[in-house]
Amino acid sequence: MPKFPKAMQIVRTTALSVFMGAAAHAAHAETTLYINGKIYTGAAAGFAQAMAVTDEKIAAVGTTADIQKLAQNGARVIDLHGSTVIPGLIDSHTHALFGSLALNGLNLATPEKTIWPDEKPDELIAALRTFAAAHPTDKILFARTTFDVAHPPSHEILDRAIPDRPLVVHNVSEHALWVNAKMLALAGITNKPLPDASIDAGISRNPDGSPTGVIREGTMEVIEGPALALLTKEQKLAVLKKGFQYLNSFGITMINNATGSLAEIELYGTLRDQKQLTLRTRTAFGAVAAPHHLTPQFLKDIEEARTRFHDDWVSSNLIKFFMDGSSAAPWPPIYTPEEFKTIATELNKRGFKIMTHALQAQSVTMALNVYEQIEAETGKHDQRFRIEHGDRLTPADFQRFSKLSLVASMQPSFCCGPAPTDGTMSSPWRSLLESGAHLAFSSDWPCSWPPSPMAGIQQAVTRDVWVGRGYGGAQTGRTRNGEVNTPSERLTVTQALDAYTKGGAYAAFVDDKLGTLEPGKLADFAVLAKDIFTIPGTDIGSTTVKMTVVGGKMVYGSAP
Repeated sequence: MPKFPKAMQIVRTTALSVFMGAAAHAAHAETTLYINGKIYTGAAAGFAQAMAVTDEKIAAVGTTADIQKLAQNGARVIDLHGSTVIPGLIDSHTHALFGSLALNGLNLATPEKTIWPDEKPDELIAALRTFAAAHPTDKILFARTTFDVAHPPSHEILDRAIPDRPLVVHNVSEHALWVNAKMLALAGITNKPLPDASIDAGISRNPDGSPTGVIREGTMEVIEGPALALLTKEQKLAVLKKGFQYLNSFGITMINNATGSLAEIELYGTLRDQKQLTLRTRTAFGAVAAPHHLTPQFLKDIEEARTRFHDDWVSSNLIKFFMDGSSAAPWPPIYTPEEFKTIATELNKRGFKIMTHALQAQSVTMALNVYEQIEAETGKHDQRFRIEHGDRLTPADFQRFSKLSLVASMQPSFCCGPAPTDGTMSSPWRSLLESGAHLAFSSDWPCSWPPSPMAGIQQAVTRDVWVGRGYGGAQTGRTRNGEVNTPSERLTVTQALDAYTKGGAYAAFVDDKLGTLEPGKLADFAVLAKDIFTIPGTDIGSTTVKMTVVGGKMVYGSAP
């Protein structure tokens, strides 16, 4: 058995008393003992050997010898055989519906193989035709690939592949769609500009005014509405269920959706009521790069969501803002500072929490300015304002994260290209931690593929530079060039893991229930196939998950 720090003795002396106290209130409770493991608790105790789970909560953590004494009470015993156990992984920024659609659709952008339409249009057409033939009854088809938004491909390529049904191809960034003529017609997009010039601006058009088929940023709502309407509720539930099981396979036990609506949250509520929800969800209101407006319907929807959904499985009370886009560089601001402050201040007064997408350094600065103004006017309280991405940051802003107790919600898979030379820093994880910021890691699934926290931890530890078309790490077939982006910003394995566990729990206001493996907390954890604390950092990304447990129930894999 592995040796553990002396700090573990703290749990050893309390394991039995805590467990017996809990058992006294649960005569018919189901208890499972996990023994002979290397359990990273994430708490002051450090590592433990064993853990007792009663119903959905952790009852005791300690040595195998102590926990085995509880077996006489009829508990089930699972021998971990030395496997490493970690707290359930929290993906703090996903787009679960889009990811699930990509998983159920045709994915043409993976680390193994990516088809760029400008390089291999015929191969793309053949793949789409094969997929369409295999799904003859689907009213609409979805795919995922990468394409150059600045030089948009024509819908005629897609028409050659699928002329008879609507087809929606998501760009890997999720900030652009590429659709065929059938989908353009369904959405009412013609050679004539849309009445709202700000919405029409997101439609890529040829010199003669005809649409190319590429729709960018907030205008994607024009496509998404009629496209999703072609799916029945049962189809959406099936798609999401498969997507959640896929996330479970990576040890993910909770997600924070970075876009969503009342209708989407209701789907999660239905899965919960049917006892088919296999991970915990928190969903933010917002659509990609679309500005919010304080309309009566918007205020009604967010209030209804907060009132109806606020349990451990489905929750809301979160609003997502976009400071900039991602389909062009630089993307013009979506709000003026005055507009952002007016809307964010009102929502903050109503008790809603705020997360803000900001890729560019100037966008981050603008969001921080407004956060500071809100706090100055309302007084300091537990707001936990969030910055999403922050791929480029100005060093002068680091201390502002600490001052505001901000959450830096970042994606290791988006790092790293060559280090910037304009005075900003890319993904400065260690600097943010040292400044006192709260770091929460995520995948932004399906913007990164696969949504593996182990790959994210490896990238946080190594900061390898990736080159090739596309963005992010290995996705779209990119390769390492042997360089390292700012080695001083590397994290330890423990720091990176904490960002996927404790950091995610803090960001979601559930750190009293999740994020560490301690008595009284919910029993969400993953059993790994490798010991990520001892293997080389370059091997962490290939680590698989043997078993994922959510609320004391196994949702993926099998006992070691």
